[in-house]
Amino acid sequence: MDEKPEHSSRQKELSEVIRLFLRLGFTAFGGPAAHIALMRDEVVARRKWLKDPEFLDLLGATNLIPGPNSTEMAIHLGYLRAGLPGLLAAGACFIIPALLIVTVLAWAYVRYGAAPEAGWLLYGIKPVVIAIILQALWNLGRQAVKGLLTGLVGITVLVLYLIGFNEIALLFGAALLVMILYGIQHRRFSGLKSVWFFPLIGLKAFFAQAPFSLPLLFFTFIKIGSILYGSGYVLLAFLRADFVERLGWLNEAQLIDAIAVGQVTPGPVFTTAAFIGFLLGGVPGALVAALGIFLPSFLFVWLVNPFIPRLRRSPWTGALLDGANIASLGLMAGVTLQLGQVSLIDPLTILLALLSAFLLLRFKVNSVWLILGGGAAGLLKALLTG
Repeated sequence: MDEKPEHSSRQKELSEVIRLFLRLGFTAFGGPAAHIALMRDEVVARRKWLKDPEFLDLLGATNLIPGPNSTEMAIHLGYLRAGLPGLLAAGACFIIPALLIVTVLAWAYVRYGAAPEAGWLLYGIKPVVIAIILQALWNLGRQAVKGLLTGLVGITVLVLYLIGFNEIALLFGAALLVMILYGIQHRRFSGLKSVWFFPLIGLKAFFAQAPFSLPLLFFTFIKIGSILYGSGYVLLAFLRADFVERLGWLNEAQLIDAIAVGQVTPGPVFTTAAFIGFLLGGVPGALVAALGIFLPSFLFVWLVNPFIPRLRRSPWTGALLDGANIASLGLMAGVTLQLGQVSLIDPLTILLALLSAFLLLRFKVNSVWLILGGGAAGLLKALLTG
């Protein structure tokens, strides 16, 4: 007798999840912090699905696992509201709109990217992207640098990355170092056996330079999705290391163009992967790349969600996270310096970057408007010099 009402209630909850995250997938501009703010407004303030302390618990859990924070928040919230079907629906609905938009833009880039107008458009956008990354680095750095130890670890990671050390080794090495030093300071070695992490440092040799293939594309992105901590902007360091340096499938200009497209579209920054996948393998490449980079997030949320209260209380996971976060920022700073060399090439591009950084930091201008303004500046220069 009670099965039909219960079934109807579950269907209603799943329908709510689909409608909410599909709408956010098409409209959530501004990066992970903005996405999470929008989600809080919808599920805490408007819909009353949960209260602020529970929302913060979920947010803390996303910081303890690799992957894109805002996408994982969507997956957590869908799971909380409608169980496993909600988990799958929330993640898919948040990702797919951006995936479709990025794939269309990638097609246009391949079709028209060599045109002079497209070159001038990207000429103006690239400096703005550098400024956006610097703003994220500044804001995240104020949260991640919690004292002399984390500050020194971040600087060390930056220097070692610039002289050629493996970014995966730096990420996990820094996380373990901060955790061990925390243990020495607080004499907590008895809890060391409870710490978990993913020993993927040895994958560098496996992903040495090789001809393009869809399976290798998939495993490269699933590796990145399985180990990447911190902001979506840290993705740039991993993309550059794998696709520019090791595999040799992209050049620096293509990478910064992919980042620009990821910035101007709604939804997760990680859909940059679909742009890269399309450049390398067309529509199949875009789908394989997106599946590879997002699949770990679904698995991690499904596994971790029941243990959120325990993870939140653990001093070890907190220390491990502090180390991973500061290492992520060191990698992010390193790749920003490298990308700046191909983006800031004359006085106008330097001026665009400085002006964008000022508007972002002083007036919190939406990054989408700045990217559009940068593109317009590039086209204006083309008209004036043409």
